[in-house]
Amino acid sequence: MLTDRSFQSGDLTLHFVLGPPAGGPLVCLHGVTRSWSDFSVLMPSLALRWKIHSLDFRGHGQSQRSAGEYLVVDYVRDVVTLVEKHVSEPVVLYGHSLGAMVAASVAAQLPDVVRGIVLEDPPFETMGTGIAETPFLAFFQGMQAVASMNGSVEELAAALGDIRLPAGRLGDLRDAVSLRYSASCLQSMDPETLTPVNEGRWLDGYSWDDILQAVRCPALLLQADSAAGGMLPDAAAEQATRWMHNCTRIRVPEVGHLIHWVKPAETLCWVTQFLETL
Repeated sequence: MLTDRSFQSGDLTLHFVLGPPAGGPLVCLHGVTRSWSDFSVLMPSLALRWKIHSLDFRGHGQSQRSAGEYLVVDYVRDVVTLVEKHVSEPVVLYGHSLGAMVAASVAAQLPDVVRGIVLEDPPFETMGTGIAETPFLAFFQGMQAVASMNGSVEELAAALGDIRLPAGRLGDLRDAVSLRYSASCLQSMDPETLTPVNEGRWLDGYSWDDILQAVRCPALLLQADSAAGGMLPDAAAEQATRWMHNCTRIRVPEVGHLIHWVKPAETLCWVTQFLETL
């Protein structure tokens, strides 16, 4: 059974769910525009051997909003607080997208506390100052516009489906249930979380090369296929693998950014095997 919990990070009250005490702590960190439930497809299996902590990032889900403080380093600060003050033993961090970048930074800052990290398709520089040169700017501009609507899940899902990408309408690239889930997350998200993303400021203060070179714990890097919508290019994945001291890289062909949703069984197999080595 999952229970709702909260903690203070500065002036903010942040929400997370806590699983039963089946083993050591495993902190799950979702991507931007999602929520703690993004990991629900994996939780039943992971909770058999790990004590799950799944966080709603600031401005997402049931966590408090913080206008003007939605840089990646702001999310990092919150997770450092969670780990230092509310987790009583060495921890493993599993992050997707934004969550992966946060997990790497927390591991670099707390090398004696973080025993392992799973990084699922971290975008790194793809969502930095050069985002305007990628198709992702139009995507996140569309997401912000939908998040600003005051509509039902059905209305937001329909609007998401109309977002145009180089490969076509989002509604032609994702199934209806995926759009519905995304819409439900956007209903509770502060639209301002995407302002620094769309302005190319999201990575201000976040030096991914310094961070990855400071990671000392074992790391599992899951890389989506750029041709299918993955956000971590091959060159960046190769560099990240070299920079981290103990990194295992898995390339997932023909699968886009949402690896654990599109390939849950395979993701669970990779993650479980990695966790068993820690």
